[in-house]
Amino acid sequence: MQTIIKNLLERKLYFFVAIYFTIVITIGSLISINSIIKLPSVNYLDKFLHILAYFLLTLSWLFALKKSFKLKKKFVLLIIVIFIYGIIIEVLQGSFTNYRQADIYDMFANLGGILIAYVFFNTFFKRN
Repeated sequence: MQTIIKNLLERKLYFFVAIYFTIVITIGSLISINSIIKLPSVNYLDKFLHILAYFLLTLSWLFALKKSFKLKKKFVLLIIVIFIYGIIIEVLQGSFTNYRQADIYDMFANLGGILIAYVFFNTFFKRN
């Protein structure tokens, strides 16, 4: 019984963390960050932040849905959904904000973070 309760709490925590990262990335991508934090204008820093954000986002969803996904196809579907989410965020930045712009290189950085998380997860955690 304790194992069942522990597993349920663990899954809910992972799910909460995944939802949290999704909300933070959505809001952070659509607000003017410069009014909150002054980041140095180094181009590669922006791409690193995209890689890190999508790495954490993907990893959190992989953990949240690990018990539900037994087939590799479902993991690949999750990766595709997260990548499409990133594309939608970029389109929204270009369409609905005047302080952000859509950037194809941001989409590549997002994809990089997604793929790194997928490989990392499959290497270290999928077997558990």
